[in-house]
Amino acid sequence: MEQLNELTTWLKQNKLAKQNSTFGNQEAHVVLFSGTATSTKLNAVKFIATESNKEVQYVDSSKVVRKYIGETEKNIKRIFASAESKGWILFFDEADALFGKRTDVKNAHDKYANLEVSYLLQCLEEFHGLIILSAHSKAALDTAFIRRIRHVVRFTNAISPGLFSSSSLK
Repeated sequence: MEQLNELTTWLKQNKLAKQNSTFGNQEAHVVLFSGTATSTKLNAVKFIATESNKEVQYVDSSKVVRKYIGETEKNIKRIFASAESKGWILFFDEADALFGKRTDVKNAHDKYANLEVSYLLQCLEEFHGLIILSAHSKAALDTAFIRRIRHVVRFTNAISPGLFSSSSLK
């Protein structure tokens, strides 16, 4: 719970820093929610949104990835641009689908999949807000993403889903 309170404090401070031009732009704050307690992770996202008075852009990774070259990148660009302009929190559910490990290039598919990961890294670098990744395990993510994670919050089934105040994703 303490980590979630730290995140809401960071969000509030980041808003103030953006308003004060002497601080310049704040970089993205990437957080990993790991574990199998999906409902608890969703409740935690709702709690952060409520406490920080921010909306959440829920990203279903399976709907972002497309088979045609360039379509995935367009989807990623649109998501980050919307979230940046509206000050939303980005929440990537099943993040390992997008943020998974890059592979050795053995065919054209591998080459373009690796390009998508590289493009996603670039978008992360340019984003100025909170990004929450939800995955079962940190080990499933690419090492470049792991280096950018500031907090890892591990959720187990032992945490009660009612622990957080209830609200809905906006």
